[in-house]
Amino acid sequence: MKGFVVVGVKGVRWGRGRVVSGVVASVAVGVALGAFSLAGPASAQPEAAGGDGGRWVKPTIVLEHGAFADASSWNGVIKELRADGYPVVAAANPLRGPAYDAAALRSVLDHIKGPKILVGHSYGGNVISQAATNNPDVKALVYVAAFLPAPGESALELTNKFPGSTLPDTLDPTPTTLPDGTKGTDLYIQQDKFPHQFAADVPRNQAALAATTQRPIAQNALEEKATTAAWKTIPTWDIITTHDLNIPPATQRFMAHRAHAHTTEIPASHSVAVSHPHTVTHTIEQAAHTTTHH
Repeated sequence: MKGFVVVGVKGVRWGRGRVVSGVVASVAVGVALGAFSLAGPASAQPEAAGGDGGRWVKPTIVLEHGAFADASSWNGVIKELRADGYPVVAAANPLRGPAYDAAALRSVLDHIKGPKILVGHSYGGNVISQAATNNPDVKALVYVAAFLPAPGESALELTNKFPGSTLPDTLDPTPTTLPDGTKGTDLYIQQDKFPHQFAADVPRNQAALAATTQRPIAQNALEEKATTAAWKTIPTWDIITTHDLNIPPATQRFMAHRAHAHTTEIPASHSVAVSHPHTVTHTIEQAAHTTTHH
């Protein structure tokens, strides 16, 4: 393992065998299915003094949210990154399936010049794992309470690999029809159960707002298998949330160990980017400095 920092450990349990996985993402407020939303100018490349007296062009930090959330779930992290001089782009994840969503994210990456650090929360980890493959401008991957699937694995499969997720009993499946007539099922979290399930360490009124404005994920997205794994070739960091009721901590540890990730554990809920933005920001900046500061 590349590195390991323990901030705290506490496990949770659940029963297996449910139809729906504990795939979740960041706490946030709802946003339309756009290509991306800018939290900072994508073209700006701030420079910082290097240790050798040179100038360091800071990479663009690209943030990918997951299910039941939107890009605003990164607001606390964005504020700190921008204060430290990093350009930031918070992408809007369509939440339709890893292949579709990765294609959407690649269109964002193609628009950004220079080195990039990709950050994925929960299901967003599936997306960055595919979108970053064979992209030499992506210098590091940062997973935040996220999935790191290997080819052939789905989010559902990984969640059921170990006990701990209580998400299935909180879900509200909703039939949906796309403009092309395709029928499917979107998954929401029941609003009254959202704060405890998803954001137990977030202020109650803030968690309730996120519950009201959450965006759903297509149920099929949880069952779609990964086709590539960028973490096999790109330096990887991982934040493990040990109070997580969505992705079992044991699953998170399994994936981090397999990826040889620089790992930090923190006693936080699944909404760690909201409840502990400083820890998330520090990890992102560590990845950026390690892989792009020469």
